[in-house]
Amino acid sequence: METLHDHCIARIESTQVPCRYPREVGLNARLGVHGTGPVSSLCRVITDRGAEGRGLARIAPEDAAALIGRRLDELFDPAVGVTAPEALPLDLPLHDLAGVILGRPVYALMGHRGRVDVPCYDGAIYMDDLLPAEAPRGLAAVLENCAADYALGYRAFKLKIGRGQRWMSPEDGLRRDIEVTRAVREVYPECDILVDANDGYTCAGFFDYLDAVADCDLFWIEEPFPENRDDLRRLRECLTRRSPNTRIADGESRPDVPQLLELAREGLVDVLIMDIVGYGFTPWRAVMPEIVAAGALAAPHTWGDPLKTRYAGHLAAGLGHVLTLEGVPGCTERVDWSGYRLDAGRLSVPDLPGFGMGLVGASGA
Repeated sequence: METLHDHCIARIESTQVPCRYPREVGLNARLGVHGTGPVSSLCRVITDRGAEGRGLARIAPEDAAALIGRRLDELFDPAVGVTAPEALPLDLPLHDLAGVILGRPVYALMGHRGRVDVPCYDGAIYMDDLLPAEAPRGLAAVLENCAADYALGYRAFKLKIGRGQRWMSPEDGLRRDIEVTRAVREVYPECDILVDANDGYTCAGFFDYLDAVADCDLFWIEEPFPENRDDLRRLRECLTRRSPNTRIADGESRPDVPQLLELAREGLVDVLIMDIVGYGFTPWRAVMPEIVAAGALAAPHTWGDPLKTRYAGHLAAGLGHVLTLEGVPGCTERVDWSGYRLDAGRLSVPDLPGFGMGLVGASGA
């Protein structure tokens, strides 16, 4: 059986892969129209024995050149992830490569301590009621998008709120946030509803929203306002009284992970949501025991490219303690992830080597 010691890095190649959403994605509390999908950078790491690993990555040409000729086991340990700091930009391709060489899914390299079918919510319900600017479609647009994504297999929706931060007056924005939340709950009584304010509320303003939707059984509240201990403590006290099953999720925007862990230990944050790529797959592996020790759960941020949801699925199946995945409806061109299935709100992760995704038109795909 081949080992990582048998392989040296021979080539590192980058290619651009467009992502396509099924519709234009609109506004959140702070940013304008998100468009129809980004173009992502995908790296291929090829060894002297012809094995290939692929994944989202950006690395400077001179840094890539410095890794040529290095033995794979000098850079990567299946029990840990990337061990050489200079190789961290290739975190995802190296995980994929190790799985391919060893003939095991990435989640199996990590111990397979979670389920391979993971809850997955729809992360694409933005403020499309406010578009187009010249003739906004209103609430019907949000419900139409929920229906489209329900048909794709989603059974939970994350609603963007905080319209009064930038797009409407605070009073009108609050009313619309309440209207949208209550309408989605009425149409989908069996589905989980998550809300994400992108730090678009003040603490007092958010309590006005929460008072009006406390009976909607929110699954979680994400980044309602810039996190600080006093406001989070007030939020926890309010939730304990009004909506005790609702979780507090934080950590996507400029995460201070030690502070988040401290807040989790104090019972003020329930779910840590650092980005699976921006924070890093290996760092996520390292921090998970601390999250568990703090009594919290994980749910990596994956918005942007559907590939990121698949990576987070392996983290969930490998380590457990992942509450849910952020789903990104759409496709990434030239990438074959047909082994993954979304059904009744759960994403199934395939029992295939590496991340189990091929590159269409590439050697060995």
